[in-house]
Amino acid sequence: MSETTMWLARVLQYNVPHGKQNRGLTTALAYRYMASELDEPNIKLSYILGWTVEMLQAFFCMADDIMDNSETRRGRPCWYKLDNVGNGALNDAVLVESAIYQILKKYFKEKEYYVNILEVMHDVTYKTIYGQSLDTRTGQDRKMELYTMDKYNAIVKYKTSHYSFYLPVSLAMIMVGINNPELVNQVKTVTLKMGHFFQVQDDYLDCFGEPSVTGKIGTDIQDCKCSWLYVVALERANLEERKVLLENYGQNDESKVNQIKELYLEMGMIELYKQYENETFDSISAYIQEMSSGLPKKLFVEMLGKIYKRKE
Repeated sequence: MSETTMWLARVLQYNVPHGKQNRGLTTALAYRYMASELDEPNIKLSYILGWTVEMLQAFFCMADDIMDNSETRRGRPCWYKLDNVGNGALNDAVLVESAIYQILKKYFKEKEYYVNILEVMHDVTYKTIYGQSLDTRTGQDRKMELYTMDKYNAIVKYKTSHYSFYLPVSLAMIMVGINNPELVNQVKTVTLKMGHFFQVQDDYLDCFGEPSVTGKIGTDIQDCKCSWLYVVALERANLEERKVLLENYGQNDESKVNQIKELYLEMGMIELYKQYENETFDSISAYIQEMSSGLPKKLFVEMLGKIYKRKE
């Protein structure tokens, strides 16, 4: 057991703490904004909850890197790429997820909201894996002529939005006892909007981001991903442009990847993205101002500000 415990510590140290920790920090920040009174024991518990969200993120990333044949994550080799890891990374990913529930049991078992935390964790995990399955199978089927914005929206809603934006705020709401259905619905609406915004940014950075800044080498084109760039390009393409897209997308060939990127540039995808980014920021900002006074609007303004015009 001690050997496995030491191995788990190594897995956690390599995969959990090296990102921006936005999800974990948002959990703690949301608690501070929502709690009527702050005390050190509950502040500490909010930090612990935040780290469990970061562990969930690590679990998803470790598995996603294997499925996408990724090379780097956060500027370092993916965990499965290390010499003494390989396919064992699959078990390591599950080990990290399992450890979440050991931590929750240790620190929250006596809390009246313990079951609520478990339920939202399990529900969001299921939705995320559901979205990841849809994303992976869409790429594997390679029916890129059928990629639509409806399919893209479904993938993003489940794959990214729930765990990246809704989960941290939801956990804080559970801690402070906010369960009014209308408030919960408003929080879900605004966080899912942010999650969609975040994923479109990810798709753009996968293609046009600088690997030294993003920390990873993009593979969406090679992996035949149903990405925002591709779907928008397909919707706007003339017959000649559509032919280039269908003949070159989803090919692990540098020259074909470059043809797609050149076509994106010719079609003005960078400009379209920047227009989308500004319009979406304005739209979400307007929604935040219309939210109930029973919710801390400054929290959501701060969350949105963290991702607006991000480069990584």
